[in-house]
Amino acid sequence: MENPIDAPPSDHADPSELEPAPETALPAERADETDAPEPPSDGRFAKAPALLVTQGKHRFYTLVLPSDLLAATCTVEARLENPIEGFQRLLDKKRAREIADYIDSGFGSVPSAIILSAQPRAQLHFDRQTGELSFRKDPRSFLIIDGQHRVYGFNLAAKSVKAPVVVYNRLTRAQECQLFVDINTKQRPVPPELLLDIRRLSESETEAEALLHNVFDLFATDEKSVLSGLLSPSERRKGKISRVTFNAALKSIDGAFVDASAQDVYQVLNAYLRACLNGLRYHGAEANIVNPALFKALVLLFANVAERVSDRYGGRYTTQNFEDILGPFFRKLKKNELPKPTTGHLALYEYYRKTLSSGFSL
Repeated sequence: MENPIDAPPSDHADPSELEPAPETALPAERADETDAPEPPSDGRFAKAPALLVTQGKHRFYTLVLPSDLLAATCTVEARLENPIEGFQRLLDKKRAREIADYIDSGFGSVPSAIILSAQPRAQLHFDRQTGELSFRKDPRSFLIIDGQHRVYGFNLAAKSVKAPVVVYNRLTRAQECQLFVDINTKQRPVPPELLLDIRRLSESETEAEALLHNVFDLFATDEKSVLSGLLSPSERRKGKISRVTFNAALKSIDGAFVDASAQDVYQVLNAYLRACLNGLRYHGAEANIVNPALFKALVLLFANVAERVSDRYGGRYTTQNFEDILGPFFRKLKKNELPKPTTGHLALYEYYRKTLSSGFSL
């Protein structure tokens, strides 16, 4: 889906800053509505109710337009297609198709505004008396500053939708570029950890996502959890394992827990991670368990260790049995072989796997 931070600049507009009364109007040279004469009453022009909003030095219109009209009057300057003046990203058609399917599902809505810059050929005109904004139905009337995937996705959808739109007028190309940069850098995206929590509240989790969510919650709340106090469910925090990191780690071994309940997964992994923590303590490095690369590498190593526990102890996955396998492994490691800032978890796992296998015997 389109990034939920694409909120229109007008979201926080002061209602008192809407179209000022004539006696307090801005100077005529800044009044967008005087740029073009009233359009002819024929099919070449479209009209829609609009509000003129002032924010600082900027003035723009807010209105609602049908998706088919947006598609017929908007264009995008992709940077790779126009390297001199273009600044937009190339269109990701898969992303646009997902938006279209979301709309056609009957449950989806995309309320964030499309940000447009009116081009000269739009012949934009605002009628103070009627509060209507008119513009020419031309394929290049508007340049999309933000929302190209939504516009294209709306156009692909079988259903027509009405979309909130913000229209700037008389921007230079430099101002259009700066607006694009501001929209894409000054707004903070919703943390992925929070989105995972929201998916549960919205009752849209898959079965696999629900399992991971429940296992994480058990690690976070059970008094016997080896990770008690070390987890952060809805945000990324230094010294904590986030829900995103936890989920990514467990997804790498999902084949080891086919049809297992969250409680069963928790009990086995808790015993394993406690043995890992004891091994790290041998090097005085137990605090490193929250390092994302180390945590992922150790979880990825679980299947290799669990297989040996199963062979030696008939599938009794206790902390002691895990320690019998992991003890020699941790003693072989040197403290400087624990994760470095530039070490990825896959490289770390591969090294650990080879260390675990060297000299192993039943």
